[in-house]
Amino acid sequence: MTDTGTPLHGTGRPDPVAGTEFSLQLMLLESRDIAAFLDELAVLAAYRLSTPGNTIHAGVTVLRHKRPRAVAASDPHAMALDELQNGFGEGPCLTALRNRATLLVPDLAVERRWHPYVRTARQHGVASILAVPLDLAGEADAVLNLYSAHPGGFSSEDVSEAETFAVQAASSLRLAVRITQLIEVKSDLSATLESRTIIDMAVGAIMAENRCGRDTAVAILTRASNTRNAKLRDVAAAVIASISGETTISTYFDE
Repeated sequence: MTDTGTPLHGTGRPDPVAGTEFSLQLMLLESRDIAAFLDELAVLAAYRLSTPGNTIHAGVTVLRHKRPRAVAASDPHAMALDELQNGFGEGPCLTALRNRATLLVPDLAVERRWHPYVRTARQHGVASILAVPLDLAGEADAVLNLYSAHPGGFSSEDVSEAETFAVQAASSLRLAVRITQLIEVKSDLSATLESRTIIDMAVGAIMAENRCGRDTAVAILTRASNTRNAKLRDVAAAVIASISGETTISTYFDE
């Protein structure tokens, strides 16, 4: 649905993105990380919507901590256009992102909104823009930004196709975000367990050397950390290195 509330579906032509969801899931499995997946997503979107004589440039912008960030693009031109709009802090793509509604600007030459950005975008060869939000179900806010060098570069059929693609892409992107979050949690847990192991080893060494209890050993280690203005883990590692000569501590635990 556009920002005017007019549906742009029901063109009646066969779905040209049949199988796209499977392709996106395959891309997700084969991508080395979420950044690579987003780049491939932008490339696929541009490929799907480009026609002879009308090359489409695609970018993806994500809203993080209320600040937009261009995270992926089909090509350097699309990335530059996304960053340009983010620099102005306004434009059709950011409006679509904030309103969570598809927005089509068929001809920038007659557009009266976002005047400073529109003027600059035209200087960069943009004539029409289509922005389609990606519904990530609360995981984040993102928008697919599509640029054409031609006025009327996006037909109603193109809008319908782009919205269908965005729905399919969002499904895979939600999965990518959740996988990334799980990886980050696992990484944080591993780091925490490693730090705890090193600290416990140092506490044991201090107990043996000073013939004291655990609480006293912890207090000694903490006092050294505060005095040196260093992390407790780093001080603990230094204690172990001074006793055993080991500078690298390996930890093992069942996942």
